[in-house]
Amino acid sequence: MKLLFLLLHLLLLHNVSLTMSSSPCEFPAIFNFGDSNSDTGGLSAAFGPAPPPNGETFFGRPAGRYSDGRLIIDFIAQSFGLPHLNAYLDSVGTNFTHGANFATAGSTIRPQNTTLFQSGYSPFSLDVQTWQFTQFKSRSKFAYDQGGVYKGLLPEEDYFAKALYTFDIGQNDLTAGYFLDMSTEQVKAYIPDVLEKFTIAVESVYGQGGRAFWIHNTGPFGCLPYILDNLHILSGSEVDRAGCGSPFNDVAKSFNAKLKETVARLQKALPLAVFTYVDVYSIKYDLISQAKNHGFGDPLMACCGHGGRYNYNKHHGCGSKITVNGTELVIGKSCEEPLKRINWDGIHYTETGNKWVFDRIVGGAYSDPPVPLSMACHRQQPE
Repeated sequence: MKLLFLLLHLLLLHNVSLTMSSSPCEFPAIFNFGDSNSDTGGLSAAFGPAPPPNGETFFGRPAGRYSDGRLIIDFIAQSFGLPHLNAYLDSVGTNFTHGANFATAGSTIRPQNTTLFQSGYSPFSLDVQTWQFTQFKSRSKFAYDQGGVYKGLLPEEDYFAKALYTFDIGQNDLTAGYFLDMSTEQVKAYIPDVLEKFTIAVESVYGQGGRAFWIHNTGPFGCLPYILDNLHILSGSEVDRAGCGSPFNDVAKSFNAKLKETVARLQKALPLAVFTYVDVYSIKYDLISQAKNHGFGDPLMACCGHGGRYNYNKHHGCGSKITVNGTELVIGKSCEEPLKRINWDGIHYTETGNKWVFDRIVGGAYSDPPVPLSMACHRQQPE
């Protein structure tokens, strides 16, 4: 028994020494793919800017983000000493030296058979984002090689192999079914197809040289005001103690379980890559369900909105205006203390909420394998 304990102790020390001996990753660039949870200006560049008071807390003005300030992807970039990512679609004042952001608000993994103005879903689905990345990589090399101003605005060629590739997408694929009046079982039934498309996208990035992948699962969208307000079809038994819609969160959990399996398969199929699956669902649900214990108030209430049970109105969102007797009035106003709130506009998180989530994922406690963000380039296996 003592011998077995000694062997286990030595094995543990060996594994720890392997991890400790690995130096922190020096990612020179980040390339991000996703939806509004990580959009730093893509949709604003394509279809018009997010209006004030978006951006008020950190930037002091609208900055392409659907939040009062920074997003999780901003804190990820800052943790490596990199600037905030510019949106690939933004053509003015952009610098892609340290990466690019292909995410747009309303994006899905599977293309939606609709337009942005019909449904709110972006035409820049994940496959389009990966096509944009392919173009960006090939065209930036050509432009960089021309020298001049381009050398100061585009990444060096070897940055693509050394970069961190982050993904935060999938929530809109699930809500899309509900807004088409599908049942929970019908939504669950198409999850495998969504993840098949996700696999193809990741394989495409891998084929372009991507090697370090940091993949977020989807959050508890059954706790978001826009879902609770628009899909108010829940019976009492379908609302949990936190006030969230259990059927919607059950679908998120089902998606996440299959996403985790998908990431494991990708790790086996793409041996040169390093994959980290990050459970942001658990962090966000803990934040919302224990809001008061964490120093927040009104977790199901939008900070910036207009009227209704959740301060959310799909016809009058954050920053919306109306004209009364010839005078334009802003009715989608920010709350008095956004720093103490979790939800910004009924759909997205406040800067404080995003920072709270980031602070818990950066150390690796919610990752599989359980490695910190700074070590996400290393395979966690004995030599």
